[in-house]
Amino acid sequence: METFEVKRGLVKKLTSEGGLVVLAGKHFDNVDGSGDAFTGSHGIMSSISAEYNSLGKLVVDVSQERPDFDDPDAMTAAMDSRRRWSAFLDEATGYNSKQRGDKAKEFAKKASKAKSGISQGRKFMEMSTTLSDEIRTQAEEYITTIEGLLDAGDNTKAESTAKKLSKLLG
Repeated sequence: METFEVKRGLVKKLTSEGGLVVLAGKHFDNVDGSGDAFTGSHGIMSSISAEYNSLGKLVVDVSQERPDFDDPDAMTAAMDSRRRWSAFLDEATGYNSKQRGDKAKEFAKKASKAKSGISQGRKFMEMSTTLSDEIRTQAEEYITTIEGLLDAGDNTKAESTAKKLSKLLG
């Protein structure tokens, strides 16, 4: 299962045009679903399912069959499947493949910064002898919030909450 960032406003635009199901129907076969969730298949992709989650991200799950690399027709079908998959992602996310890669790196970097903020905050609280109980309690609340946001996949809010934690302890 993979998650992709979606350009702001695109989900609303696609919904007004029939949703993810209509978009998928332009690229794949056997598309079934409604609105912003579908299942389908095409070529070597034996199973494709996708939906927009509550954070407005595209969540996809694809099962692929391994093509026969010695069969030119199988390779042509595999390349067609790959081309269709890429075109679908471009339209469903509003980003090209390079931009999707950059967004994924940015997403991971935010998670890393949030986790680093947690460990720095805990280390600071462990070493500090002058922090009040009120500040420690508030810092622990921030840490719990950050961990919850990371678990929910909201790395942007997790990173900004980690900045608040840093300011509180700084």
